[in-house]
Amino acid sequence: MTSHDTELTQAASRALEMIGWIALIPFSIASLVTGLVQSLGTRWGLIRHYWVLVKLVMNVFATAVLLLYMQTLSYLADMAARPTLTSDDLAILQSPSPTVHGVGALLLLLLAVVVSVFKPPGMTPYGARKHMERRSTARF
Repeated sequence: MTSHDTELTQAASRALEMIGWIALIPFSIASLVTGLVQSLGTRWGLIRHYWVLVKLVMNVFATAVLLLYMQTLSYLADMAARPTLTSDDLAILQSPSPTVHGVGALLLLLLAVVVSVFKPPGMTPYGARKHMERRSTARF
């Protein structure tokens, strides 16, 4: 982002696109799928506790933003693949946008860890109803 070396800027832009498609997209989708599978196989359930729903919404949001942002990264990579760049093209390639999105994703991941560790209390209406049903059947 701060380099004045055109070739380095071009290589970084192309690398960002490759990393996105090869690593970030598959891992993001895998995180979503494994989270769904695990939530359905544990006592926490998918829609019984608010903290699980919050993490699901965060994951879906992050995956959607990543998929949408990959269009921008692909555009930047296509621009970087050009043999010659104007000063305006170079300024676009040096945009802080990838860094800002990366920091945002990191903050979202940290928030997900905090929510997972502390598991704020609170059941959804569905979860509370299921909990009461289990308690009433356990007494008999």
